[in-house]
Amino acid sequence: MKKRLLTALVGVSFAVAWMFTIYTPLYSAILAVFAAIAVYEMLKVFGVTNKVFFVLCELIGVGTLLFPDYLKKYEIPLFPVFTVLLLLSMIIMVADFKRLKFEQVVCSLFSAVMIPAALSCVIMMRDVYIDFPGLFRQQDGVFFILLAFFCSWISDGCALFAGMAFGKHKLAPNISPKKTVEGAVGGVIGNTLFCVALWAVFQYKFNLSSYIGIGWVIPVSVFLSVISVFGDLAASTIKRHHGIKDFGNLLPGHGGVMDRFDSSIFVFAAEYAIICIMGKIL
Repeated sequence: MKKRLLTALVGVSFAVAWMFTIYTPLYSAILAVFAAIAVYEMLKVFGVTNKVFFVLCELIGVGTLLFPDYLKKYEIPLFPVFTVLLLLSMIIMVADFKRLKFEQVVCSLFSAVMIPAALSCVIMMRDVYIDFPGLFRQQDGVFFILLAFFCSWISDGCALFAGMAFGKHKLAPNISPKKTVEGAVGGVIGNTLFCVALWAVFQYKFNLSSYIGIGWVIPVSVFLSVISVFGDLAASTIKRHHGIKDFGNLLPGHGGVMDRFDSSIFVFAAEYAIICIMGKIL
């Protein structure tokens, strides 16, 4: 537990420092590094040994994440690009049919696109004031990003302590034996309180958009906390299917990057989807 808390403290400190680069290219570059590491961990889990395909998946991962900052700027059509990459993957599979199986190709490509695409939602949340002018302000984007991290990381922390204190009923014993219903409920409640406090600070200091009121924050926080739980369980399912405890060992007490961002990628995507729906309706 001590090692886990120390790593979490270092991680939060790094995240705070990273937020100060929010309007610079370094912001996306750092996120791209994390995406590359996460994709690397997933490829290792799937047992991919073909170096050419390995590099191709890493390039897809980094390219997908940098889409909001660069590819969108030059209006590069992604469909034909991804079609070519998929066909190239099939060619590599045929050339190395003894070592590279179709299941590995499908799972690897899914990870190489899904993980960075979800992480890129952080960049798109930053730019909501550009994509939805007149609806959101620049400070709204920062709030959205912090809300996403709260709903994934603080929710997880509150669930851990609530489970240790009150946990009796197993939530999903065959997938994650340590998770309890009480812990999940405590995570949702604790996270919602923190999110309300975050909103109050931003509302007082930076005057958020009138569309982001307490009546929006509470249900969204609850919803994203629940999504976080399912994201964590989905990642645990993958680990159980492949007989591993953690995706990696980069973060002491936490495992790998995917172990720390497993629920986050679900939350990032879900929150940005909510924002886009708001943008279309309002």
